Parts: sequence; C-alpha cells; structure tokens
Amino acid sequence: MDRDLTQRLKDEASRIGFDRVGITPAIAPPTYPNFLEWLDSGHAAGMLYLEKNAAIRADPERLLEHARSIVMLSMVYGRQEPHDSGPSRGKVARYARGADYHEVIWRRLDMLLEWLRTERPEARGRAVCDTAPLLERDFARLAGLGWVGKNTMLIDRKLGSFTFLGALIVDVELMPDRPHGTNHCGTCTRCLDACPTQAFPTPYTLDARKCISYWTIEHKGPIDESFADQLDGWVFGCDICQDVCPWNRKAPAGRMAELEANPALLNPDLINWLKQDAAVFRASIKNTALSRAKRSGLLRNAALILGQREVVEAVPTLMERLDDEDPVVRGAVAWALRRIGTDEARQALACRDSTGTHMQANWTEK
Repeated sequence: MDRDLTQRLKDEASRIGFDRVGITPAIAPPTYPNFLEWLDSGHAAGMLYLEKNAAIRADPERLLEHARSIVMLSMVYGRQEPHDSGPSRGKVARYARGADYHEVIWRRLDMLLEWLRTERPEARGRAVCDTAPLLERDFARLAGLGWVGKNTMLIDRKLGSFTFLGALIVDVELMPDRPHGTNHCGTCTRCLDACPTQAFPTPYTLDARKCISYWTIEHKGPIDESFADQLDGWVFGCDICQDVCPWNRKAPAGRMAELEANPALLNPDLINWLKQDAAVFRASIKNTALSRAKRSGLLRNAALILGQREVVEAVPTLMERLDDEDPVVRGAVAWALRRIGTDEARQALACRDSTGTHMQANWTEK
C-alpha cells in the first residue's frame, strides 16, 4: 500500500471540490444481506431495477475487474431556504434545485481518475454516482465518512446529511481509512416522527411504498388514489426527515456554484407549470435532476397538490389540461378538479364524460 500516493490523492480530491474523502478496501459490503431482506419485504415498491441488479451489489469486482480500493467522496449541496407557503407553490428537494448533480460529480470523479493515471499509468478505475449497483452508503461508512442514521441517510458529524456521494473504484491498493464505528443518533427519533406518511416502519428501514420521494420521482404513471393527497406540497422529492435532523442544524452550506439553487426551482408556481407549453417545460428541466420525473410526473404531481389544497384559482388552467397530450396528466387533472369541486370544475368534467373526448374523468385511466 502506498501511503504517500493515498495522501496526495486525498489532497487532489479536496482541491477539485470534494468536502470529504475516505478509502476502503473493495470488499463485499457488510449490509448486503440486509439489502436482500429489504427487497424481499417489498420495500423497494416499483423500483424493479434494484432487484434486477441485486447480485452485482454483492461484490465490487463485478463493477471493475480486479478492484482493490474504493475511494468514497462526499460533497455538500445547497443551503437552508425558506419555503413559500402560498397555495399554488410547490416544494423541490434541496438536491434538485441546481444543476444535475450526476454531471457535477462525474466530471470531478473523472478528473481524479485522470490524476491517478498520471501517477500510475497502468491504473484502471470506474466512477460511480447513483447510476451503478453499488451500496454507496455502506462503503462510505467503511471509509470513515459517517454513519447511516435512522432515516437511512449517511450522516457526517461536521457536514450533516445534505451531501452527495461519489465513488471511484480502482484496481490500486490504497491505504484504507478506519471505518466509522459509532452511531450518533442516540435516542433521537425526530426524523421518524416528522415523516407525514410514516414511511419508516422501524428505525433504519425505509418503505418506499409510503415515501413521498418515491412517488414523486421514481413512480411512473398515475399515483394510487390512496396516496394522491399525501404529497405534502412536494412536487419533486422530500427533505422532511433531513430538515429536522439535529446534525443538520450547524452543517455548512454547499460551496459548489453549479449546485446553487435556481430561483425558479425554489418554490415553483404550479399553476404556471401547468400553463407552460410542453416543449418549453421540457427545456426548462433539461440538465437538472427534475428530468428524472419528466414532464409527465412533474405535472401529475403539480395537479395533485393543487387539488389536495383545493386551489380554486387553478381551475381554469386545470380545465385546459384536460386536453393534455399525456393521459397521466389528464388523469391527475381530473382528480384535482373533482377534489376542488366548484361548479365550473364539475361542468368541465361532465362535459368530458358526456362527449367521451380524450378521457372520462377516471383517475385510473392508463
């Protein structure tokens, strides 16, 4: 193991913008059996890709042949911003308010790998940021970056939990750090208690079937009617369990300019979202994390929130969207109009029912 190379690599990681760096051997992740149990319990909801790639997560060598070390890196993002409580305003998770973090992290991981290759030309590596089957939080703990809290987020005593994780899997034996062995959550249950949908059946376990982030981002198609009015204003993601965590009270704000919040995404006007031309709207979310949910998911969420809040001012715009090109959006709009229930809304739905134009006011329409 090359102690000097390891330290210089860490210095380079800090220089290019990462806030923390730690190293762990490329071993089987200790919590892999727990991950399989989580899948078997159905807690992954509709994220079938997790089960499809489950076996690869058992061994980093399945991602990079002859992997020897994993360089784990974290980067703080965003800052505390007040939410506009206006009835037509939505909430976007802090991580998605700036540029697409995948691109920001990947560029720096590639820079770090190129630096390593100048030192060790024969070195091979693979950059990972949320897109490869790797149990990042497990390896982050092994690399000394923090512990996994009761809300299943990695928590750093100094940086808190609002951090992106990136990994560089390499075939070079680097000097490993000591694993983080202490859990500092203690008896605190603020994250569990604050979740409005009770998505944590037990501490350290997330049930995606009850998670606002899952429904607003990962789930495609109509949202089950039993959950349609439980988005709590979140049009993309959710920060509640992190916002209440004591370890985030004094955590620093992010330093990376690319990840600074776009004012238009802090508290977006949901009526305005629904008014926008489809092409204009798609262009507005390009190169952001919101593109994961696509126009279909975002306007679906916007309509449901306006309906749940019974925003009468939204009725004319919702009526226009009864003719939307997307059946998922049309279904959510119909649900919202039924929920608001003004004479104008009921007449619009009755008209659609009687003419059969595009759709019936049926939430489960595919």
